[in-house]
Amino acid sequence: MIAAANQDLWQDGEACGKNFQVTCTGATNQGVPHPCTDTPTVNVMITDFCPPPGCKGDLDLSHEAFSTIADPRAGGIKISYQQYVINYLFIDSFFF
Repeated sequence: MIAAANQDLWQDGEACGKNFQVTCTGATNQGVPHPCTDTPTVNVMITDFCPPPGCKGDLDLSHEAFSTIADPRAGGIKISYQQYVINYLFIDSFFF
């Protein structure tokens, strides 16, 4: 799943391709008082920049990512997030 980063996280494109674990921690309004789902954590890759003033928070989650961790009717949610690194193991195989 994907997300866009705000100016502070984007850092002139340095965040592109980085992975974050995002967790819904609560509501930002009274419209949906308990927006977090039973699966409140999702892993996303930063693929785009969310420029000000359109970006209302640190991350702009794709609809798929947002609806995995929260009720889409909430519109906005409180989140916590942390970057993580995926370590790939490449094995070269030669067949003769």
